[in-house]
Amino acid sequence: MTDFSSHHPDWWRQAVVYQVYPRSFADADGDGLGDLRGVADRLPQLAGLGVDALWLSPFYPSELADGGYDVADYRDVDPRLGTLADFDALAAEAHRLGLKVIVDLVPNHTSHLHPWFQEALAAGPGSPARDRYVFREGRGPNGELPPTDWQSVFGGSAWQRISDGQWYLHLFTREQPDLDWSHEEVREDFRTTLRFWSDRGVDGFRIDVAHALAKDLTEPLRDLGGPESSGEDALSHLPPGTHPFYDRDEVHEIYRDWRTILDSYTPPRTAVAEAWVPGARRALYARPDELDQAFNFEYLQAGWDAKQLREVITDSLATARAVGASATWVLSNHDVVRHTSRLMLPPGTDRNAWLLSDGTAPRVDERAGLRRARAATLLMLALPGSSYVYQGEELGLPEVADLPVDALRDPVWEQTGHADKGRDGCRVPLPWTTTGPSYGFGAGGAWLPQPPYFARYAAEAQTGVEGSTLELYRTALRLRRKLLSGEELTWHGTTNTPGVLFFARSDGWRCMTNLSDAPVPLPPGEVLLTSMPLDDHGPGGGTLPPDTTVWLA
Repeated sequence: MTDFSSHHPDWWRQAVVYQVYPRSFADADGDGLGDLRGVADRLPQLAGLGVDALWLSPFYPSELADGGYDVADYRDVDPRLGTLADFDALAAEAHRLGLKVIVDLVPNHTSHLHPWFQEALAAGPGSPARDRYVFREGRGPNGELPPTDWQSVFGGSAWQRISDGQWYLHLFTREQPDLDWSHEEVREDFRTTLRFWSDRGVDGFRIDVAHALAKDLTEPLRDLGGPESSGEDALSHLPPGTHPFYDRDEVHEIYRDWRTILDSYTPPRTAVAEAWVPGARRALYARPDELDQAFNFEYLQAGWDAKQLREVITDSLATARAVGASATWVLSNHDVVRHTSRLMLPPGTDRNAWLLSDGTAPRVDERAGLRRARAATLLMLALPGSSYVYQGEELGLPEVADLPVDALRDPVWEQTGHADKGRDGCRVPLPWTTTGPSYGFGAGGAWLPQPPYFARYAAEAQTGVEGSTLELYRTALRLRRKLLSGEELTWHGTTNTPGVLFFARSDGWRCMTNLSDAPVPLPPGEVLLTSMPLDDHGPGGGTLPPDTTVWLA
């Protein structure tokens, strides 16, 4: 039996990690923005939920040009969110409660307010200060055209011209200039950052845009031939490892260097890569001498389809196993439509068009969406590997698809010329209570408007209520911890019951999910947990309703 307790150095292999987006989690000082003291105050609820760790999205000084992912200082706390002392208190309380702490690291780019970039702007063309970033002369008779056709992930050119005529690279917003990772000073500064947070007791790091650090900046820079070659789905257009700024082979030497730092601590610090690359290439980031895990985006993007999910699960387990890592599973995060809503959208739905329609075309059946989300959760938690849970999904929160445009804060909205509504709908502050100016988020209201229906999803409304989504999560996480030992699964044949996923864990328990639109026979065995009640289950068997998952002994 493998020990996956919090005391084991490989605790992360089958952990449940809870993502906290601090600005939307809890507000302790009443200014409408979530903060670190708000997170610390709510840690007992996370410990009671049964998660193993919390991952804190960026809390660093930032002007919020991209929700905190534009970092002005990697070794401090944004004054609106607290102080380093507040962080230390949060980490100490988390550890007292048995929770690990993972922090976000954003190494691809800084904020344009970072001292390095301000120095680069002041120093002028050709200065050593500009070498830390990617500055180039423009094309055209007067340098008026961008150096290449590279496109920003958020829309438009990935180059921004400044007053002296040079251009700088930004794969995201223009307030996020990309660093040049061939510069030794850049590498050394991030080594210092890794040690800074590890010395403060951080247990691990989530690496933002991990696949984009290494860039081919050989002159002349090469065009890609169109916007479709620059976005996050661009890797299919070029042979593996040859894209000029995504998933280059050289990026792995950076993480091998980091591994020596992470392993210098006892216990070793863990790390997980956000790498939007195909599965076999993504697994390379999780090799033993690099980072421990990589996020599995194929699973997040899969539809509610048994055949597709089985293929994704099988491939994900195989690619992780090939490098000695464990698989990761995620249904929602701060960048995507919440899965309570997303899983109900018809296949092929343009999610941005759906958001622009304020969620009315097509209209999502709220109760059906919650039923499907609960089934998806029990399926995910039964899979070998680590599950990453996004704040509020334990409440069953749907996407807030009808945010008024004058309330939007995501830079995607402006950068696409109001063509893409962005990610604010999954970032609306959490409801803790059924009443109050912000449903318990904070005394001063909430920085994004919360819909009135949040009251019925509030933690207060669900705590102790049999059958509530919150109590389902608590029960599932408590039971999961007792059941886990091995990391293997065996598929049961479902040729006679299409639309069903049925597998056994090497620990001896089984999971069955009915993704079809009709009940299916329930196999014999003790029912441990179901995502929804089984109306006709008894000693003689019964059926598993549509959009339902069951765990069986």
